[in-house]
Amino acid sequence: MAIIGGGPAALLAAQRLAEAGRRVAVFEAQNTVGRKFLVAGHGGFNLTNAEPEDVFASRYGLHATEFARFLAHFSPTDLRAWALDLGINTFVGTSGRVFPRPEHKPADLLRAWLRRLHELGVQVHTRHRWLGFAGATGLPLLNEATGTELILHPSATLLALGGASWPKTGSDGRWVPLLEELGIRCVPFAASNCGVEVDWSDFFREKVGRAPLKNVALSCLGHPVRGEIMLTDYGLEGTPVYALTPQLRAALASSEPAYLHLNLKPDVPLAQLAEKLRQRRASQSWPKFLAETLRLKPPVPTLLRELVPELPTNADDLARLLTQLPIPVAGLRPLEEAISSAGGVAWPEVTDELMLRRRPGTFVAGEMLDWEAPTGGYLLQGCFSTGAWVARAMLGYLKQA
Repeated sequence: MAIIGGGPAALLAAQRLAEAGRRVAVFEAQNTVGRKFLVAGHGGFNLTNAEPEDVFASRYGLHATEFARFLAHFSPTDLRAWALDLGINTFVGTSGRVFPRPEHKPADLLRAWLRRLHELGVQVHTRHRWLGFAGATGLPLLNEATGTELILHPSATLLALGGASWPKTGSDGRWVPLLEELGIRCVPFAASNCGVEVDWSDFFREKVGRAPLKNVALSCLGHPVRGEIMLTDYGLEGTPVYALTPQLRAALASSEPAYLHLNLKPDVPLAQLAEKLRQRRASQSWPKFLAETLRLKPPVPTLLRELVPELPTNADDLARLLTQLPIPVAGLRPLEEAISSAGGVAWPEVTDELMLRRRPGTFVAGEMLDWEAPTGGYLLQGCFSTGAWVARAMLGYLKQA
């Protein structure tokens, strides 16, 4: 059995297949496997999340139904048990995110994982680039170390080549034309979990630069997300921004201007906020009042000046503004900067078992499929769960062959 790709979905599928007694070979185009897995660990190595599974599945948006099945097969609990079996203890953080214990680094988990694969007899071949298909069963590969080509005829194949974010890790989407040659429809890639661009004035960029706004809420098209955001020279970034990229993408694609709405005081009811605003003395400046009474310190006054040159004088109107401050969005940051990508193999092109309809015996897992999820453990869990699901499906396919 051949697995093309060396990310989490590929390696977990390889492990499951080898544990079932199958001979498995993994082919990776880069010098090492798990490169994007390691890069993801730089931000805190968030493996999964402790949310209830029904809530967890909803994080996959339009594909919540499919992922409910995948999660039932390989759940966050299963992922933690898998890590523990490799000697990696995990814990649940205050946000519900699941991390390895501080003494465990991303490289520690990957090394333990590769040792396990070696013990199971999985062969890992690096610097082998997939070239497409040859005939009904052929799988041509280029050995970039020697410059030679070889053609495999595996009993079943898994393609797990990733999406198109972080191309330096090998996740570059170069596989799309190879599938389209067979008539397999692929949804164009788009940035997901990325920053947004705002046309700040030169004054704002120089005055504010890079500054956080804590305990705020953002919304787009009626979807609110709490958290911390970062004002940057190009616009905004941070978990709430990333979580709203699907809505922002839709807003930017419409004929209307796209906005994020910022709630600077999400814990204060609107009526209570208006009452506080009425307490300002005529001699007290707005920046001083906002800082002392509402704890809206710099850079909030500068942000208000940037977005609303003339503040409302009516307390009710100002309260509404502070909870629905409109930020015009010019666009999303480039795909190369995104944490993940939307797009990939369209769902109608695969069966419920994630086998390509136009290529029986060839399965797809991980970010190659057209799905997206927010940060917080959902991305890695999605890759692991689809990898486990496909391993089961491949074993079932071989029994029927």
